[in-house]
Amino acid sequence: MPRVRGRTVEGHVARKRFGQNFLADPHYVARIADAVAPRPGETVVEIGPGLGALTAQLVARAGRVVAIEIDRDLAARLRGRFPPHALELVVGDALAFDFRSLGCDLRVVGNLPYNISSPLLFHLAAQADALRDLTVMLQKEVVARMTAEPATPEYGRLTVMLRATFAVERLFVVPPAAFRPPPKVDSAVARLVPLRAAAPRIADAERFARVVAAAFGQRRKTLRNALDGVVAPAAFAAAGIDPMRRGETLSIAEFVALAGASGETAA
Repeated sequence: MPRVRGRTVEGHVARKRFGQNFLADPHYVARIADAVAPRPGETVVEIGPGLGALTAQLVARAGRVVAIEIDRDLAARLRGRFPPHALELVVGDALAFDFRSLGCDLRVVGNLPYNISSPLLFHLAAQADALRDLTVMLQKEVVARMTAEPATPEYGRLTVMLRATFAVERLFVVPPAAFRPPPKVDSAVARLVPLRAAAPRIADAERFARVVAAAFGQRRKTLRNALDGVVAPAAFAAAGIDPMRRGETLSIAEFVALAGASGETAA
């Protein structure tokens, strides 16, 4: 375990604005590396490598490792630890990074900053054609939302938007004690695999996103009220959906059908 004093870990002050809680327990570092199981010839992209605990295991196993780090101080430490031939370091914000620029069949891994986890997942979903899979650590409650079923409290916009693109599986829980400094919440590791041919046929991604966002904007409203001005009344009949239902009861396939019918009835 690394040397810790307050928010200082191995001489680095963990920055709250970057959501820095470093995974320090070797047991969980190894479990994540084993879950990824990178092989020679594969490209692994690590988001937020931090102090490099997981990075070291990835470098030892994968053919190519690219790390995206927004903290310049940590980037300097990583440069001192890993030579350029072992680690390609990108200093910048993963939210603005073009993952397609690295090629295709990418394996993305990381302890995602909890304060930007949802936007980052949406950013990755928009580039899913370049990904083989994601193995990411998030707040446990976020993973619960990602894996939720309709008509449950956790089911919402995040669930629908991600599961329209990925198959999502929770792998294991990581306790606060595994981090330095420890967060106030439990974490969980999840695997997301692009659906490819099995993905629902979404004709207009922007319209789909608008319909989903509006349906969950006020969860207690019926679809007729929540989607007023977003979906034409005729679209409900075309999609075979009762407008008196609430958005939280619709399956992902039903959201796809409703958004598609909305486009057809508006044409």
